[in-house]
Amino acid sequence: MSEPILAISALDAYYADFQALYDLSMHVMPGEVVAIIGANGAGKTTLMRSVSGLIRNAPEAIRYRGEAIGALRADQVAARGIALVPEGRLLFPSLSVEENLLIGGQMHRPGPWSLERIYALFPVLQERRLVPSTALSGGQQQMVAIGRALMANPDLLLLDEISLGLAPVIIKTIYDALPGIVEEGMAAVIVEQDIAKALSVSSRVYCLQEGRTALEGRSDVVTREAIAAAYFGM
Repeated sequence: MSEPILAISALDAYYADFQALYDLSMHVMPGEVVAIIGANGAGKTTLMRSVSGLIRNAPEAIRYRGEAIGALRADQVAARGIALVPEGRLLFPSLSVEENLLIGGQMHRPGPWSLERIYALFPVLQERRLVPSTALSGGQQQMVAIGRALMANPDLLLLDEISLGLAPVIIKTIYDALPGIVEEGMAAVIVEQDIAKALSVSSRVYCLQEGRTALEGRSDVVTREAIAAAYFGM
């Protein structure tokens, strides 16, 4: 059996004096899609920020390809092959669509993703490549945020609330693209409010409740009753 690409063990995470995660453990295997669900304030975004280096943690609490990365800076984490699509997209408003995408390739990591492939994945971005990112719809901005992350040619893609505030047709377009994104062995962790969507695209799911793991299971086996109990701490 292969080793996890990401292994989290006894992770505690803080914002100043406020503790957001407690003794959290999880893993992601190479090529696997794992979903993270939970109510608002459960710690989902804190987990993503911890893995991506935006929150510094104990070195050994987060291991990537066997290396302790919990205390690394975000740029150091990115250079090792982890890319985050942040909640709220966080595009550079003064830059065009294409300029935002090119920023994702600043690490010059080798891999299959290029501007041409991003445009093949999301053709509307090629049509609008020279316009400011602020001129796009919310769904198109989310496509840019995903494309920017892919331009880093990551081995692990973190997707934080990518469907939040988007129309159903746009959500379908983005999720329909996911199989093509991970088909070459990339692993992904998806934070998603839509439980049915999270289960449909993942092989395993973790439910967080008040900063702790309340449930872990295979997405095709875990029951709605178990999820409800974990979600609400029943």
